[in-house]
Amino acid sequence: MIDLTGSTVRHAVYLPPFGPFGEPAVLVDLAVRAESAGWDGFFLWDHVVADTMPIADPWTTLGAIAHATTRLRFGPMITPPARRRPWVVARHASTVSRLSGGRLILGTGLGSDESGDFSRFGEQTDLLTRSAMFDEGLDVIRAIWSGRRFDHDGAHYQVALAESPPEPHPIPIWVASSTDNPRVVRRAALCDGIFPNPEDHTPTAEEIAETHRALGMAGLEPGRPFDVAVAGNASPAWEEPIKVDLPALAQAGMTWWMESLMHLDPLELSQQIVDAGPPRW
Repeated sequence: MIDLTGSTVRHAVYLPPFGPFGEPAVLVDLAVRAESAGWDGFFLWDHVVADTMPIADPWTTLGAIAHATTRLRFGPMITPPARRRPWVVARHASTVSRLSGGRLILGTGLGSDESGDFSRFGEQTDLLTRSAMFDEGLDVIRAIWSGRRFDHDGAHYQVALAESPPEPHPIPIWVASSTDNPRVVRRAALCDGIFPNPEDHTPTAEEIAETHRALGMAGLEPGRPFDVAVAGNASPAWEEPIKVDLPALAQAGMTWWMESLMHLDPLELSQQIVDAGPPRW
């Protein structure tokens, strides 16, 4: 994690594990190429349905990436505890974190049902209910990682665990935010980072500055290490003009730039973006 008072920005590749990226070996190859090209991170969407496109499970693939790389930070971006089940998320994250020597970042969120990831399997689709499950699920995940005895009888989860060894590595939790909903900001302020990710545009410097103000009002202590990740396109290897202002975003408090690859683009183009390395600015 990076202190907000610093000026360092890390750069990551951010992509879906379906379409041309639906083969796990392709994703592992891209992660290895990203590490060689100087990227700092590699983050995968988490979906279970992609209709006619090939699709890979992010967690299994992240285990392979952990074994194939040595420096890269990585994780799901984002995984929904309400669909994955919080105790399963906790164990997946623990395993991948230990495999990688503590390089995992756990990106979390409500998830999207755009492709039917929830509704096609009878999972909860009501956003308010999923939000409550999210908050309760984060408590369960943290308790499992802590190793303390945990007896929980909540509205959505019942858990009974004896004392066990705690996690050997800290696992940062980021919270995705598609809106500036105060509940989402409060949730993020209790975690280690936020991923403002509106559906229709890359956040502006003004929006990131406002996110910082909202986090402060929600209780984030000044100077506490906390990440702010922004996704978009800034690589000079793209075939269209770059409009994003990375220096302004950094000045506003961005700590991670997430170069977004899409399944609609040819794999060869995505490989060129990765091989070109982080955008220079």
